Amino acid sequence: MITYFAGVDIGGTKCRVSLGKKTEDGLELAARGESRATPGQNPQKMLELLAGDIKQILPREERTAALGISCGSPLDQKQGLILSPPNLPLWDRIPVTEYFSRELGIPAFLENDADAGALAEWKYGAGRGCGNLVFLTCGTGMGAGLILNERLYSGAGGQAGEVGHIRLSEDGPPGYGKRGSFEGFCSGGGITRLARSMVEAELQMGRRPAFCPSYAGLDSLSARTVGIAAEQGDPLAKKIYAEAGKKLGAGLSIIMDILNPELIIIGSIFARSRGELWPSALAVIEEEALPAARERCRVLPGELGEETGDYAALAAAEYGLEGERVSGNQPQEQVRLG
Repeated sequence: MITYFAGVDIGGTKCRVSLGKKTEDGLELAARGESRATPGQNPQKMLELLAGDIKQILPREERTAALGISCGSPLDQKQGLILSPPNLPLWDRIPVTEYFSRELGIPAFLENDADAGALAEWKYGAGRGCGNLVFLTCGTGMGAGLILNERLYSGAGGQAGEVGHIRLSEDGPPGYGKRGSFEGFCSGGGITRLARSMVEAELQMGRRPAFCPSYAGLDSLSARTVGIAAEQGDPLAKKIYAEAGKKLGAGLSIIMDILNPELIIIGSIFARSRGELWPSALAVIEEEALPAARERCRVLPGELGEETGDYAALAAAEYGLEGERVSGNQPQEQVRLG
């Protein structure tokens, strides 16, 4: 009998469900639901829509073992509660695992998106076969998921891996509530803010960057548009990414020295703009990180790309069920929908 896992990716802009089929090589993404816009949507209504989407894609004649939920922090993973993440202000103490377990009749497990992303890359992506790795989200914000000694490490209160809060400079773009933070310099939102600051300085000097020749274009700047300009050779765009790369190298050096991982996997922006970020990052790593730590650590882009959110939720399901088995707890009775 084929084993399936269901997943729910809950984000600040969209939510989506997925279905994964267990294979000898890992997990195959078997189906996905439609993307549902999150802003302005009542959480209870969204959960009802997502439960309906899952019922639509679940196989009729096969076993679905568990459901995983990936969502940004803060969360209470043990109680299965979403606790008002910054991009989900209406989602206050929402009991998502209880809801989906009741609606679907299968165990449900909640992980923050960085931890779930780490599980996904470890189980199905660039980190397969690696016992000690760090996965960095590098999208709108920045966080890290830690796989240490072949287990997910969440910390005493589930807050381990909040590397975006590390201060890399006394001043700089704000991120994670702190100026000069790792997130402020290296997340997608941080690079966007850095770009706006540097472009505005050029405009004040009477210079007109080709990718933003006037003040009117500042609000439409993004890490992606600046990255494209950098790849095309624009000198200011390349300077922006080189500055972000230096701070990326500083942050990675701290992670290497403290955790001594075999592998650091970076998602999103790094996968798209590695050529612009990595040269200056590597130069800093070679200067800052302990030789023994940096020589044992590879830095790679995420392998799962645009499907990371889907695989993250599915990995949370598989890992959660494994955790129940390891601890000796009995999963809830599994019921087929049909």
